[in-house]
Parts: sequence; structure tokens; C-alpha cells
Amino acid sequence: MARLSREDRQIALGRLQAGQSQSAIARHFHVSQSTISRLWVRFQATGSVADLPRAGRPRATTAAHDRFIRLRHLRNRFLSASSSVHALPGPHRLSDQTVRNRLHEAGLRARRPHRGAVLTRRHRQNRVQWGNQHLRWTVRNHWRHVWFSDESYFLLQRHDGRRRVYRRVNERYAPNCVDEAPVHGGGGVMVWGAINTAGRSTLVHVQGRITAQRYVEEILRPHALPLLADQDAIFQQDNARPHTARLTTQFLTDHHVQVLPWPSMSPDMNPIEHLWDELDRRVRRREEAPANHRDLLQALQEEWDTIPQQDIRHLIQSMPRRCRAVVAAQGSHTPY
Repeated sequence: MARLSREDRQIALGRLQAGQSQSAIARHFHVSQSTISRLWVRFQATGSVADLPRAGRPRATTAAHDRFIRLRHLRNRFLSASSSVHALPGPHRLSDQTVRNRLHEAGLRARRPHRGAVLTRRHRQNRVQWGNQHLRWTVRNHWRHVWFSDESYFLLQRHDGRRRVYRRVNERYAPNCVDEAPVHGGGGVMVWGAINTAGRSTLVHVQGRITAQRYVEEILRPHALPLLADQDAIFQQDNARPHTARLTTQFLTDHHVQVLPWPSMSPDMNPIEHLWDELDRRVRRREEAPANHRDLLQALQEEWDTIPQQDIRHLIQSMPRRCRAVVAAQGSHTPY
């Protein structure tokens, strides 16, 4: 039989006091007549329709303890439950789980944090200024002319603690249940790419340490310049040292390349970062994982060519929203 809510109890009490029969009230609320009868008896005995106290384990924390736990974790979101147990003033016998329960009651649950770049006050100011300068840019008139470029490093084997294995009890050390990892991570490969609403560049393998001279001779001259032949084309790159070196800026100036100013520490503003994530997921989904660096590079290039252009176009169409988001966040981290 359904229970009456506190609001329904008040309504039922009012009808009882008005002289309505218990059976009629019970039919109205779809409950038994004994429920209404007990409600009336409880009100006459206690003057209230609230539930009577029930036997159970007494609450281990006081209201002051609850407030201390809640405020402490609101001020520092990275504190552990065990640290609050030791920091709680006064004599007590609390467990870590009790602290977690109080945090759950306050709507606070432990989750994996978002990882973002370190943003200083200067970075935030520059990001807001950049966002305001490009708020009126549209995809049709502006962003479709931009070639977004970046380098990214892909690991041969990634062990981030999120991979899971399905095993039985006592199979923890079974050979087919152990995630074997190289001592130094197995290394990886670095690639460069550029995207536009109308197309993409080839995926360029960058070997060794990239310098301004290598950036110009191995990337900009053979791969970027052909993409920027259109007089309306705009080239985007971040503020890595090889990108902002005098040799690089002079090369772009000599070839009349229009460069989009870019705020430091702003990977969330570049849509190609999401494409790198998609590329990595596509390689990880392959039935046969790359066994060495050559296989990894080949897999990256194959998956890069198969990404639908519509997906790239959709990412670039998010640029107006990214600008609004960074301005709304006052230069802080955005959901992108």
C-alpha cells in the first residue's frame, strides 16, 4: 500500500477536521482506511502527522561535524576523506566511510578531475581578450578560412589505470590477465597535422626534437604552404618555441601567410585537439594493436585518412561557442 507524503497527510488531516469520512479520504488517496485511522490517532496523541522516531543506530556526527566536513571539502576539493577524519576537532570515532556519507548528503562525490593547463592571471586575461576579439567571427565568413595545426605525441602503449580486465577469483596473476608494460613506457611517435572545413593535410611524422629550422624546412615549406595558397587562408599555430622563433615568423612573413594570433595555454580553443583524441581512440579500437613504432605510425596515418570530413567540419563549427565559453568563464577552463 502506498505511503502518504507529508503534504498529503496535511490535506487528509484537514478533511478529517472538516468532517469527511475516513473511507472517503482513503479512496481519494488510494490507501487503506486503516492508514487514515492511524494518521488520526497519531495526530490526537502527538499533535503532529510526522512519522514517530524509529529505533536505529544513532548518528555518529553532530550538525557541527557535518558543517565542518562540508565546508572543509568545499574549500579544498582534493582533500581525502581520511584527512578530514584526523582534522575533525573534538573526541570522535568516525570512519572514512562516515565522512564520505556526509559528503554524499551534501551532493559531493569523488570523481576523476578534469586535467587542464596551468592558467595564470595573465593567461586568463589574454584568453578573455582573444575571445572578445573573435566573438563576432562566423564560420561562413571567418573560421572556414582558418587552417588549425598542431603536433601531438602518441604512445605505443598507454597505461593510465583505466583499463580493466575480466577475470575470476584467484586469477590476478594469470598470464592472460596481467597487463604487461615496458619499463619506460614503450615510447611513441610525434605527428603534425592541419585541418580546415574543406580538407586536411597529410599526417607528417616528426622525428626527434623539433627546432625552428626543422619546423620550417620539414613542415611549413613542404606541407603547410600548399594549403595556404588561397589569399583568404589563415594559419593557426600555438605558441610553442619553434612556432614563435624569429626564423619561423620571418618565413611566414616572407611568404605572406596570415597568422591567427593565439593565446597561450589554450588547447581547449583548438578543435584539432579533439581530433587527436578521436584519432587515438580509433587506433586503440583496432583488433590488432600496433606492435612497434612503425606499426603505430602506419595505423595513425590510415585512421587519419578515414576520419569523415563532416566530423572535422563539425569541430570547426564549434569555434563561436568556444569563444563565448572562454569569455563566460572569464578566461578560465572551458568544457572544450
